Amino acid sequence: MLYSKLIETIKHTQVAVIGGGPAGICAAVSAARMGMKVVLIERYGAVGGNLTLGNVSPILGKTSEGTMYDEIICKLSEKHTDEEKVETRNGKEIHIDSEEAKGILIKFLHDNNVEVMLQCTIADVIVKDNKITTAVVTTHSGLMAVYADRFIDATGDGTVAYMAGCEYKIGREDKLTQPVTLEFTINNVDESRAIMCYGGSDPVTLPDGKKYSVFCKECEANGILPKNVSIVRLHKTFYKGERNVNATQMNCINGLLSEDIYKAEVELRNQIEIIIDFLRRYIPGYENCMLKTSASTLGVRETRRIVGDYVINDEDVEKGKHYDDAVVHNAWFLIDIHNPSGGGQAEGHSKMAQPYDIPYGALLPKGVENLMTAGRCISGTHRAHASYRVMAICMATGEAAGTAAALSIKEEITPRELSAEAVRKALSQKGVKLN
Repeated sequence: MLYSKLIETIKHTQVAVIGGGPAGICAAVSAARMGMKVVLIERYGAVGGNLTLGNVSPILGKTSEGTMYDEIICKLSEKHTDEEKVETRNGKEIHIDSEEAKGILIKFLHDNNVEVMLQCTIADVIVKDNKITTAVVTTHSGLMAVYADRFIDATGDGTVAYMAGCEYKIGREDKLTQPVTLEFTINNVDESRAIMCYGGSDPVTLPDGKKYSVFCKECEANGILPKNVSIVRLHKTFYKGERNVNATQMNCINGLLSEDIYKAEVELRNQIEIIIDFLRRYIPGYENCMLKTSASTLGVRETRRIVGDYVINDEDVEKGKHYDDAVVHNAWFLIDIHNPSGGGQAEGHSKMAQPYDIPYGALLPKGVENLMTAGRCISGTHRAHASYRVMAICMATGEAAGTAAALSIKEEITPRELSAEAVRKALSQKGVKLN
């Protein structure tokens, strides 16, 4: 079907960032601080992505010192200086108040002169001579044409790159991706008796001496917990008597298909009730727990990975490879592959990684000259993605992409023509440690 319509509403900018999650926020602010006119296009009515609307807490992962992650965490923690510090095999758990964060993050963008278009969705892009000339955006007033010199895809799903015709990969070799989740928060927990649990390898035990992780597996096998929900992770929050729960799971869902998203929403909302009932009936300290809040959008761990000039590979993450053209230094998180075809971890348990670098080329999609990626859709393998997909690392890739976009405009060259050394120099001047 051929569809044609004249778009009368037009916006001009220098840098257009699509996606207002952690990566997109850092990309937009980074470019704006370098004097660029920046528009951030966000499909929801609040910014923050999984940090806010996804109810994901704690923030995990880390990079070298001096990235915008440090600044944002400081802002999110400013009212919680007496917070109990928690560190596990997963690293430091950085707690957040997702409701509080909505206001902090939109103010952060506003104070840095980023124009934010909320409740606006990317519908298409127009490509000419290997460059995106226009993003077509849906608004409540109809379609809008956004013209920009540089585009940054921070959608998580690589939507802009896909629309521009870039090569991409999905999932592992059999195309299965990590399962989807709806995280939620419970309150009315008795802190004097209640456990916390960071994952399936946590050795925490119940009062009878049985490992909590073993008990969860038994309950899943016996139908007390939903299928494939073989561990109920219980993270502390800023507030006594609360736990953030990462447990619901649905496999074989394509987070790019609306019918799959709906199917998962129905199933996972039902799982929340079942898991709360499990906690009340079987876990000491949780007898009177109640649902406080839940994610407003499906938690999707993995969709498209856009193929770039460099592909972050398994060995990079496993052996901690370092590169002269790195724009993110000492990125670290476990190789955390939630089982695409069952419960628990795909490899038995999450595997250790060594602090590694992300080269500039991983942010440069092949085939399009004025587009960069940031966040979980950057270029890498399925196993490497399982490490770099977490928020701390996504923020650092966003900051690097925003910096490169601004530099390339100033130097009147494409991001691909821009040297990695120029990006590194600019990041270093901002205080980012790259060596």
